[in-house]
Amino acid sequence: MMGTMKAAVLTSPKHIEIQHKEIPVPKDNEVLIRIHTVGLCGSDVHYYEHGKIGPYVVERPIILGHEAAGEIVELGAKAPGHLRKGQRVAIEPGATCGKCEYCTSGRYNLCPHVEFLATPPYDGAFCEYVAIRADLVFPIPDEMSVETAALIEPFSVGLHAVRRGELKAGETVVIMGMGPIGLLTAANAKLAGARTIIGVDFEQSRLDVALQIGATHTVNLRSENLAERIRALTEGRGVDVAIETAGHPKAIHNAVSSVKRGGRVVVVGMSPQDEVPVQMSLIVDSEIDVRGVFRYHDTYPAAIEILSNGTVDIEQIITGKYTLDETAAAFERAIADKTNTLKMMIYPQ
Repeated sequence: MMGTMKAAVLTSPKHIEIQHKEIPVPKDNEVLIRIHTVGLCGSDVHYYEHGKIGPYVVERPIILGHEAAGEIVELGAKAPGHLRKGQRVAIEPGATCGKCEYCTSGRYNLCPHVEFLATPPYDGAFCEYVAIRADLVFPIPDEMSVETAALIEPFSVGLHAVRRGELKAGETVVIMGMGPIGLLTAANAKLAGARTIIGVDFEQSRLDVALQIGATHTVNLRSENLAERIRALTEGRGVDVAIETAGHPKAIHNAVSSVKRGGRVVVVGMSPQDEVPVQMSLIVDSEIDVRGVFRYHDTYPAAIEILSNGTVDIEQIITGKYTLDETAAAFERAIADKTNTLKMMIYPQ
Protein backbone atom coordinates (compact mmCIF):
# COMPACT_ATOMS: atom_id res chain seq x y z
CA MET A 1 0.00 0.00 0.00
CA MET A 2 1.52 3.26 -1.14
CA GLY A 3 0.84 6.73 0.20
CA THR A 4 1.04 8.63 3.44
CA MET A 5 -0.64 8.37 6.81
CA LYS A 6 -1.24 10.64 9.76
CA ALA A 7 0.73 10.10 12.97
CA ALA A 8 0.77 11.84 16.36
CA VAL A 9 4.47 12.51 16.93
CA LEU A 10 6.01 13.54 20.26
CA THR A 11 8.63 16.07 19.11
CA SER A 12 9.63 17.27 22.60
CA PRO A 13 8.21 16.89 26.11
CA LYS A 14 4.53 17.93 26.21
CA HIS A 15 4.48 18.74 22.49
CA ILE A 16 2.72 16.49 19.97
CA GLU A 17 2.46 17.26 16.25
CA ILE A 18 0.18 15.58 13.73
CA GLN A 19 2.53 14.71 10.87
CA HIS A 20 2.22 12.90 7.56
CA LYS A 21 4.52 9.90 7.18
CA GLU A 22 4.99 7.17 4.61
CA ILE A 23 2.76 4.15 5.17
CA PRO A 24 5.19 1.38 6.18
CA VAL A 25 5.81 -1.50 3.78
CA PRO A 26 5.59 -4.88 5.54
CA LYS A 27 8.63 -7.14 5.34
CA ASP A 28 8.21 -10.79 4.32
CA ASN A 29 7.53 -11.86 7.93
CA GLU A 30 5.26 -8.90 8.74
CA VAL A 31 1.70 -7.74 8.20
CA LEU A 32 0.39 -4.21 7.72
CA ILE A 33 -2.32 -3.26 10.22
CA ARG A 34 -4.82 -0.44 9.84
CA ILE A 35 -5.00 0.75 13.45
CA HIS A 36 -8.54 1.10 14.81
CA THR A 37 -7.98 1.69 18.53
CA VAL A 38 -5.05 2.47 20.84
CA GLY A 39 -5.13 2.81 24.62
CA LEU A 40 -3.24 5.61 26.34
CA CYS A 41 -0.89 4.01 28.89
CA GLY A 42 0.78 5.48 31.94
CA SER A 43 4.14 4.90 30.28
CA ASP A 44 3.02 7.05 27.34
CA VAL A 45 2.18 9.83 29.80
CA HIS A 46 5.63 9.54 31.41
CA TYR A 47 7.34 9.91 28.03
CA TYR A 48 5.03 12.82 27.14
CA GLU A 49 5.68 14.67 30.41
CA HIS A 50 9.30 13.83 31.18
CA GLY A 51 10.83 12.39 28.01
CA LYS A 52 12.09 9.26 29.76
CA ILE A 53 11.31 6.30 32.02
CA GLY A 54 14.36 5.06 33.88
CA PRO A 55 16.96 4.04 31.28
CA TYR A 56 14.58 4.58 28.34
CA VAL A 57 15.10 8.12 27.04
CA VAL A 58 13.36 9.85 24.13
CA GLU A 59 16.26 11.20 22.09
CA ARG A 60 14.41 11.89 18.83
CA PRO A 61 10.76 12.42 17.81
CA ILE A 62 8.70 9.32 18.56
CA ILE A 63 5.21 7.96 17.99
CA LEU A 64 3.80 6.69 21.30
CA GLY A 65 1.03 4.13 21.94
CA HIS A 66 1.37 0.35 22.31
CA GLU A 67 -2.08 -0.94 23.42
CA ALA A 68 -3.39 -1.48 19.91
CA ALA A 69 -5.90 -3.35 17.78
CA GLY A 70 -6.79 -3.09 14.12
CA GLU A 71 -7.33 -4.87 10.81
CA ILE A 72 -4.90 -6.64 8.51
CA VAL A 73 -4.71 -4.85 5.18
CA GLU A 74 -1.55 -6.37 3.68
CA LEU A 75 0.41 -9.59 4.20
CA GLY A 76 4.15 -10.10 3.84
CA ALA A 77 5.28 -12.89 1.50
CA LYS A 78 6.00 -15.28 4.39
CA ALA A 79 3.08 -14.44 6.65
CA PRO A 80 1.49 -17.62 8.07
CA GLY A 81 -1.54 -19.09 6.32
CA HIS A 82 -4.00 -18.54 9.18
CA LEU A 83 -3.79 -14.78 8.66
CA ARG A 84 -5.76 -13.02 5.92
CA LYS A 85 -6.71 -9.54 4.83
CA GLY A 86 -9.68 -8.09 6.65
CA GLN A 87 -9.06 -9.97 9.91
CA ARG A 88 -9.43 -7.92 13.05
CA VAL A 89 -6.48 -8.51 15.36
CA ALA A 90 -4.97 -7.62 18.71
CA ILE A 91 -1.29 -6.66 18.60
CA GLU A 92 1.32 -7.92 21.05
CA PRO A 93 3.76 -4.99 20.95
CA GLY A 94 7.12 -6.62 21.77
CA ALA A 95 9.25 -8.24 19.06
CA THR A 96 11.78 -10.42 20.87
CA CYS A 97 14.86 -12.10 19.40
CA GLY A 98 13.73 -15.71 19.93
CA LYS A 99 17.33 -16.86 20.42
CA CYS A 100 18.59 -15.66 23.81
CA GLU A 101 18.39 -17.70 27.02
CA TYR A 102 15.21 -15.90 28.09
CA CYS A 103 13.39 -16.46 24.80
CA THR A 104 14.39 -20.12 24.59
CA SER A 105 13.40 -20.76 28.22
CA GLY A 106 9.94 -19.27 27.69
CA ARG A 107 10.45 -16.00 29.58
CA TYR A 108 10.69 -13.92 26.44
CA ASN A 109 9.48 -10.81 28.28
CA LEU A 110 13.01 -10.59 29.70
CA CYS A 111 14.68 -10.60 26.26
CA PRO A 112 17.34 -7.86 26.28
CA HIS A 113 16.98 -7.39 22.52
CA VAL A 114 13.22 -6.71 22.45
CA GLU A 115 11.86 -4.05 20.11
CA PHE A 116 8.78 -2.79 21.93
CA LEU A 117 6.31 -0.37 20.37
CA ALA A 118 6.56 3.16 21.83
CA THR A 119 9.67 2.38 23.88
CA PRO A 120 12.56 4.51 22.59
CA PRO A 121 13.85 4.31 19.94
CA TYR A 122 10.91 2.36 18.46
CA ASP A 123 7.75 4.07 17.19
CA GLY A 124 4.33 3.03 18.45
CA ALA A 125 0.75 2.99 17.22
CA PHE A 126 -0.69 6.52 17.54
CA CYS A 127 -0.87 6.49 13.74
CA GLU A 128 -3.05 5.07 10.98
CA TYR A 129 -0.92 2.06 9.99
CA VAL A 130 1.69 -0.17 11.66
CA ALA A 131 3.80 -2.94 10.12
CA ILE A 132 4.55 -5.64 12.68
CA ARG A 133 5.87 -9.18 12.76
CA ALA A 134 3.11 -11.63 11.83
CA ASP A 135 3.60 -13.81 14.92
CA LEU A 136 2.64 -10.83 17.11
CA VAL A 137 -0.90 -10.42 15.75
CA PHE A 138 -3.78 -12.45 17.13
CA PRO A 139 -7.15 -12.68 15.34
CA ILE A 140 -10.09 -11.80 17.56
CA PRO A 141 -13.60 -13.29 17.38
CA ASP A 142 -16.47 -11.39 15.80
CA GLU A 143 -18.13 -10.77 19.16
CA MET A 144 -15.07 -8.97 20.58
CA SER A 145 -14.89 -5.20 20.18
CA VAL A 146 -11.70 -3.47 19.06
CA GLU A 147 -11.70 -1.65 22.41
CA THR A 148 -11.48 -4.92 24.34
CA ALA A 149 -8.86 -6.16 21.86
CA ALA A 150 -6.69 -3.10 22.51
CA LEU A 151 -7.09 -3.60 26.28
CA ILE A 152 -5.68 -7.13 26.01
CA GLU A 153 -2.22 -5.55 26.40
CA PRO A 154 -2.77 -4.05 29.89
CA PHE A 155 -5.03 -7.01 30.77
CA SER A 156 -2.01 -9.21 30.05
CA VAL A 157 0.01 -7.38 32.70
CA GLY A 158 -2.69 -8.24 35.26
CA LEU A 159 -2.84 -11.83 34.05
CA HIS A 160 0.93 -12.19 34.35
CA ALA A 161 0.88 -10.60 37.83
CA VAL A 162 -1.73 -13.12 39.03
CA ARG A 163 0.31 -15.95 37.53
CA ARG A 164 3.51 -14.66 39.17
CA GLY A 165 1.68 -14.57 42.49
CA GLU A 166 0.50 -18.16 41.94
CA LEU A 167 -2.93 -17.00 43.09
CA LYS A 168 -5.18 -20.00 43.60
CA ALA A 169 -8.95 -20.42 43.85
CA GLY A 170 -10.17 -19.65 47.34
CA GLU A 171 -7.20 -17.45 48.31
CA THR A 172 -7.21 -13.83 49.46
CA VAL A 173 -5.47 -10.98 47.62
CA VAL A 174 -4.99 -7.26 48.14
CA ILE A 175 -4.18 -5.00 45.18
CA MET A 176 -2.49 -1.66 45.91
CA GLY A 177 -3.60 0.97 43.41
CA MET A 178 -6.80 0.94 41.36
CA GLY A 179 -5.50 2.51 38.18
CA PRO A 180 -6.06 0.62 34.91
CA ILE A 181 -3.46 -2.07 35.71
CA GLY A 182 -4.76 -2.54 39.25
CA LEU A 183 -8.35 -2.81 38.02
CA LEU A 184 -7.44 -5.33 35.33
CA THR A 185 -5.45 -7.28 37.93
CA ALA A 186 -8.60 -7.37 40.07
CA ALA A 187 -10.51 -8.74 37.08
CA ASN A 188 -7.87 -11.45 36.64
CA ALA A 189 -7.96 -12.29 40.35
CA LYS A 190 -11.71 -12.81 40.07
CA LEU A 191 -11.25 -15.04 37.04
CA ALA A 192 -8.61 -17.03 38.98
CA GLY A 193 -11.21 -17.77 41.65
CA ALA A 194 -9.87 -15.66 44.52
CA ARG A 195 -12.28 -15.66 47.45
CA THR A 196 -11.47 -12.19 48.78
CA ILE A 197 -10.17 -9.41 46.50
CA ILE A 198 -9.37 -6.15 48.27
CA GLY A 199 -8.84 -3.05 46.13
CA VAL A 200 -6.91 -0.15 47.71
CA ASP A 201 -6.76 3.45 46.52
CA PHE A 202 -7.21 7.09 47.55
CA GLU A 203 -9.94 7.79 44.97
CA GLN A 204 -13.48 6.57 45.67
CA SER A 205 -14.40 6.73 41.97
CA ARG A 206 -11.72 4.14 41.21
CA LEU A 207 -12.79 1.95 44.11
CA ASP A 208 -16.36 2.01 42.77
CA VAL A 209 -15.12 0.65 39.43
CA ALA A 210 -13.06 -1.95 41.31
CA LEU A 211 -16.20 -3.40 42.88
CA GLN A 212 -17.82 -3.64 39.45
CA ILE A 213 -14.86 -5.34 37.76
CA GLY A 214 -13.85 -7.90 40.38
CA ALA A 215 -13.03 -6.61 43.87
CA THR A 216 -15.10 -7.97 46.76
CA HIS A 217 -13.97 -5.26 49.19
CA THR A 218 -12.24 -1.88 48.97
CA VAL A 219 -10.16 0.32 51.26
CA ASN A 220 -10.15 4.10 50.81
CA LEU A 221 -6.83 5.26 52.23
CA ARG A 222 -8.22 8.75 52.80
CA SER A 223 -10.64 7.54 55.45
CA GLU A 224 -9.77 3.96 56.44
CA ASN A 225 -6.87 2.25 58.19
CA LEU A 226 -5.44 -0.35 55.83
CA ALA A 227 -3.86 -2.58 58.47
CA GLU A 228 -7.07 -2.72 60.50
CA ARG A 229 -9.18 -3.53 57.42
CA ILE A 230 -6.79 -6.30 56.32
CA ARG A 231 -6.90 -7.85 59.78
CA ALA A 232 -10.70 -7.66 59.86
CA LEU A 233 -11.12 -9.19 56.38
CA THR A 234 -8.63 -12.02 56.94
CA GLU A 235 -9.41 -12.92 60.58
CA GLY A 236 -6.06 -11.47 61.60
CA ARG A 237 -3.95 -13.68 59.30
CA GLY A 238 -3.11 -11.33 56.44
CA VAL A 239 -3.71 -12.00 52.77
CA ASP A 240 -2.19 -14.83 50.77
CA VAL A 241 -1.01 -12.52 48.00
CA ALA A 242 -0.39 -8.75 47.79
CA ILE A 243 0.00 -7.16 44.36
CA GLU A 244 1.45 -3.65 44.13
CA THR A 245 0.42 -1.75 40.98
CA ALA A 246 0.69 1.87 42.15
CA GLY A 247 4.44 2.33 41.71
CA HIS A 248 4.68 4.13 45.05
CA PRO A 249 7.18 3.33 47.85
CA LYS A 250 4.45 3.42 50.51
CA ALA A 251 2.38 0.94 48.49
CA ILE A 252 5.29 -1.51 48.46
CA HIS A 253 5.61 -1.10 52.23
CA ASN A 254 1.87 -1.73 52.63
CA ALA A 255 2.00 -4.79 50.37
CA VAL A 256 4.73 -6.44 52.45
CA SER A 257 2.95 -5.69 55.74
CA SER A 258 -0.41 -7.00 54.43
CA VAL A 259 0.57 -10.58 53.62
CA LYS A 260 0.46 -13.52 56.00
CA ARG A 261 3.52 -15.46 57.09
CA GLY A 262 4.74 -17.34 54.04
CA GLY A 263 2.73 -15.06 51.74
CA ARG A 264 3.65 -13.71 48.31
CA VAL A 265 4.22 -10.09 47.26
CA VAL A 266 4.12 -9.20 43.56
CA VAL A 267 5.53 -5.82 42.49
CA VAL A 268 4.15 -4.50 39.20
CA GLY A 269 4.35 -0.72 39.61
CA MET A 270 7.59 1.03 38.69
CA SER A 271 8.54 3.42 41.48
CA PRO A 272 10.01 6.79 40.44
CA GLN A 273 12.79 6.00 42.94
CA ASP A 274 15.33 3.35 41.98
CA GLU A 275 15.79 2.43 45.65
CA VAL A 276 12.83 1.89 47.96
CA PRO A 277 13.04 1.01 51.69
CA VAL A 278 11.53 -2.39 52.52
CA GLN A 279 10.96 -4.23 55.80
CA MET A 280 13.69 -6.84 55.42
CA SER A 281 13.23 -8.19 58.94
CA LEU A 282 9.56 -8.88 58.19
CA ILE A 283 10.38 -10.47 54.83
CA VAL A 284 12.95 -12.77 56.43
CA ASP A 285 11.05 -13.55 59.64
CA SER A 286 7.82 -14.34 57.79
CA GLU A 287 9.54 -15.98 54.81
CA ILE A 288 7.72 -13.75 52.33
CA ASP A 289 8.32 -14.28 48.62
CA VAL A 290 8.80 -11.00 46.69
CA ARG A 291 8.47 -11.23 42.91
CA GLY A 292 8.82 -8.62 40.21
CA VAL A 293 6.67 -8.34 37.09
CA PHE A 294 7.95 -7.04 33.75
CA ARG A 295 5.25 -6.95 31.10
CA TYR A 296 4.06 -10.53 30.37
CA HIS A 297 4.59 -13.62 28.24
CA ASP A 298 2.27 -16.13 26.57
CA THR A 299 -0.87 -14.25 27.56
CA TYR A 300 -2.63 -13.22 24.35
CA PRO A 301 -4.31 -16.52 23.36
CA ALA A 302 -5.50 -17.05 26.94
CA ALA A 303 -6.69 -13.45 27.26
CA ILE A 304 -8.65 -13.62 24.00
CA GLU A 305 -10.35 -16.82 25.16
CA ILE A 306 -11.12 -15.38 28.62
CA LEU A 307 -12.50 -12.10 27.29
CA SER A 308 -14.53 -13.70 24.50
CA ASN A 309 -16.97 -15.37 26.87
CA GLY A 310 -18.20 -12.11 28.40
CA THR A 311 -17.44 -13.14 31.99
CA VAL A 312 -15.87 -9.77 32.72
CA ASP A 313 -16.41 -6.41 31.01
CA ILE A 314 -13.04 -4.65 30.99
CA GLU A 315 -14.37 -1.73 28.93
CA GLN A 316 -15.65 -0.29 32.21
CA ILE A 317 -12.24 1.32 32.63
CA ILE A 318 -12.60 3.45 29.46
CA THR A 319 -13.19 7.07 30.49
CA GLY A 320 -12.56 8.97 27.26
CA LYS A 321 -12.45 8.56 23.48
CA TYR A 322 -10.41 10.79 21.16
CA THR A 323 -9.51 11.07 17.49
CA LEU A 324 -5.88 11.00 16.39
CA ASP A 325 -5.97 14.79 15.97
CA GLU A 326 -7.00 15.04 19.64
CA THR A 327 -4.12 12.92 20.98
CA ALA A 328 -2.47 15.85 22.79
CA ALA A 329 -5.79 16.71 24.46
CA ALA A 330 -6.07 13.12 25.71
CA PHE A 331 -2.62 13.35 27.28
CA GLU A 332 -3.41 16.68 28.92
CA ARG A 333 -6.65 15.37 30.40
CA ALA A 334 -4.90 12.26 31.71
CA ILE A 335 -2.42 14.53 33.52
CA ALA A 336 -4.89 17.15 34.75
CA ASP A 337 -7.77 14.93 35.89
CA LYS A 338 -6.33 11.81 37.48
CA THR A 339 -9.41 11.49 39.72
CA ASN A 340 -11.85 10.93 36.86
CA THR A 341 -9.68 9.39 34.14
CA LEU A 342 -8.68 5.76 33.84
CA LYS A 343 -8.18 4.61 30.25
CA MET A 344 -8.31 6.96 27.27
CA MET A 345 -8.77 5.46 23.82
CA ILE A 346 -7.38 6.99 20.60
CA TYR A 347 -9.09 6.23 17.26
CA PRO A 348 -6.66 6.87 14.36
CA GLN A 349 -9.32 6.16 11.71
